Amino acid sequence: MKKLVLPLLLALGFTGCASVQTVAPEHTGLVKQLMEPESGKAVILVYREKSFKGAALKKDLWINGECLGESARGVYFFKQVDGGRTHTVSTESEFSPNHLKVATEAGKKYYVKQFIKMGVLAGGAGLEQVSAEEGEKEITQLQPAKSGACSKARINVPA
Repeated sequence: MKKLVLPLLLALGFTGCASVQTVAPEHTGLVKQLMEPESGKAVILVYREKSFKGAALKKDLWINGECLGESARGVYFFKQVDGGRTHTVSTESEFSPNHLKVATEAGKKYYVKQFIKMGVLAGGAGLEQVSAEEGEKEITQLQPAKSGACSKARINVPA
């Protein structure tokens, strides 16, 4: 019986859900307005699905090395960036950040999905750019998160 207790307790410990601060529901309309690209700008949206895989993990996100926020299950972030440039989206992972380059055009939105993957010692995270159609569909089911809460305000981004 004792041999079953430890694995059961460990399993229960990994099924909790991490949470981050989200934008109040009454401000969601304002958030949607702010998600529209300004003149000469593009918008990068980074989201994490409501998957139970890695639900207990929070992972930092950065754009061009600057803190975007700490992600959790079911949230998204967005940032206005200069159009006509390539930007680097980064996520905290098991040993070091993972990076994704996103080439932008002014007036467009770009969607990046953060996903949790199994690691050696802890869960890691990866990033993938998805189509505007897929990204827009996904974020309608998610909550906007408050930006700016990373373990490191800045990271070095490879050239």
